[in-house]
Amino acid sequence: MNFRQLSTFCLVADLGSLSRAATAAGMAQSLVSRQIAQLEAEWGDRLFERTGRGMLLSDFGQRMLVQAKLVLEQVECLQGVASETAGALSGVVHIGVLPSMSQQLLPLLIADIRAKAPAVRLHVTEGFSGHLDELLASGRLDMMLVNRYGPSALRGEDAIGTVETFLIGQPGSLALLGKTVGFRELAGLPLVLPSMPNGLRSTLDQLSRRQGVDLQIVMEVDSATAMKDVAKSGHAFTLLPLMAVREEVAAQRLAASQVVRPGIKRTIALALTTHRPLSKGARFVADRLRRMARNLLRA
Repeated sequence: MNFRQLSTFCLVADLGSLSRAATAAGMAQSLVSRQIAQLEAEWGDRLFERTGRGMLLSDFGQRMLVQAKLVLEQVECLQGVASETAGALSGVVHIGVLPSMSQQLLPLLIADIRAKAPAVRLHVTEGFSGHLDELLASGRLDMMLVNRYGPSALRGEDAIGTVETFLIGQPGSLALLGKTVGFRELAGLPLVLPSMPNGLRSTLDQLSRRQGVDLQIVMEVDSATAMKDVAKSGHAFTLLPLMAVREEVAAQRLAASQVVRPGIKRTIALALTTHRPLSKGARFVADRLRRMARNLLRA
């Protein structure tokens, strides 16, 4: 077993095809096939089922893929450490970003990093706070931008700023005729929201019990894009910060009313991994991420 074989295995698994993996790796398909066969022989089981639709991971292959990717990530980390020793801002930096911020933040971040630290490569995971918390806790992220609700939830994280929560839906909806909508007025409205565990869902559960409001959650999705698409259809409403829908509201594809009495305030926080010291490149990215997020929240 060697590094190239592991890389080839992961590439075939991701692309589902020997030919596509060969093209992506710039090698002959026969060599790709031989490297997979060598791994299967060494590990003693089939990694893929060969079908007319391509290369499908076997149960054994799915288990081995998780471990192979961990090994490759450790190799990338090792390369980053070597570059750090030479004093360069380089290496792979793993970032978690909220869907509500990614559309505006990521283009600015990549342009800034390419200009100021071109040897740094960003690996970005978009997700809601619950999912990103799990990734940071397992050491898969170097840093993340997440929503926190209430001052006790920050746990020593760096508070970037706060945003209000808005009811989002199709323009012309009666519930969205005013600039604000009371929390009690959410009762009976069909809502599409993230699944648990999720900070917003936990906050809504607490508020609904205190206010005696029965929230009608008709769909759970773990994608802000899907939440917005359902809201555009008029079949349900969702709850998001205004920055997540600013373009759609301006184009009148969506409408938004701030939730009040009580409002639902979100604190955007930057959290860093405690699994390892941050590299120079990661510290640089964290500083740029912090500054850009603050600027976006002020806009």
